[in-house]
Amino acid sequence: MIPATMTAARWLAADTVEVTQVPVPEVPEGWALVKIAYDGVCGTDLSILHGKHPRATAPLILGHEMSGWVETAGATGPPAGTLVVVEPLISCGECKACRDGLTHVCRRLGLYGIDAPGAMAQYVALPPEVLHAVPDGVDPRTATLAEPLAVAVHAVDLSGLRPGDTVAVYGAGPIGVLTALVARHAGAAHIVITEPSAWRREVAAGLGFTVVAPGSTMAETLAPLTDGEGADVTFDSAAHPTVAAEVAAVTRVRGRVVIVGVYKQPTAVDLQAICFKEQTVVGVRVYTSADVTRAIELIASDALDLEHFPTRAFALDDVAAALDAATTGQGCLKVLVTPLTGKADS
Repeated sequence: MIPATMTAARWLAADTVEVTQVPVPEVPEGWALVKIAYDGVCGTDLSILHGKHPRATAPLILGHEMSGWVETAGATGPPAGTLVVVEPLISCGECKACRDGLTHVCRRLGLYGIDAPGAMAQYVALPPEVLHAVPDGVDPRTATLAEPLAVAVHAVDLSGLRPGDTVAVYGAGPIGVLTALVARHAGAAHIVITEPSAWRREVAAGLGFTVVAPGSTMAETLAPLTDGEGADVTFDSAAHPTVAAEVAAVTRVRGRVVIVGVYKQPTAVDLQAICFKEQTVVGVRVYTSADVTRAIELIASDALDLEHFPTRAFALDDVAAALDAATTGQGCLKVLVTPLTGKADS
């Protein structure tokens, strides 16, 4: 039986989140009610937390990286009891991008957890078309990685990466590491990662990637691997101005630069180097529905060995500690929040 109220973490103002009881959401006709298993914390949640997201309006239930079970099935979509992950995009269906089937770059794109209630709660109401069934045997905790993994799948797909390529990755956060894992699965011969955090460098090295050593540079590390030509594909998942300034320099003639991280403001790029090298620069915005499906397939087949991807689960009641852990970025690559009893890490 579905209760009348549920526990939820609501953002109230800058740096203020409360765990409280709220009504279980009303389910619009044709929609589904999902019982949340886990929600992943990402940089967008932290931006909202600090009052820096331009669209988020308090009070708001955070969270868009979610897994859970269909409690009440929608008019279409997975039946009750199905483990699902959510494609949390809200598109208008009317702009040219939507009419062309590119709903992920909708002019008015929104997300659950930003523009509508999200997953830091026991239940969330969702339209059935955003629910993706997860194969039997997949751990709901691992399934929660499908949303950020879909970003990596989309980035590698747009990069034109070919087997044997040498890849540079800026940033060993969740998206950077997942992008490196997908690139390796796609056939990249060498993957070099640069990252300022010593702990994250250790994680990347433990996963088998070449890591730029302290005191060295991406260009110096790539040189012996590429005869000084530079990477075939460079992924910027750091979204830092110092990275934007050098991505063209570390990428070969007619190489591809893929901007995965979202810059918060216009940033200087070496357009002269891009012209002289005839490079291609590609932007990445979230993912397509097909990318989410592909991410689930990679998880279900254990193609990326994600059991070695460090996560830490916090109880929903302990959301403040979860947000602090995500802010520091130490000890785990992905912080999870769970409303399930006994599923948080000690």
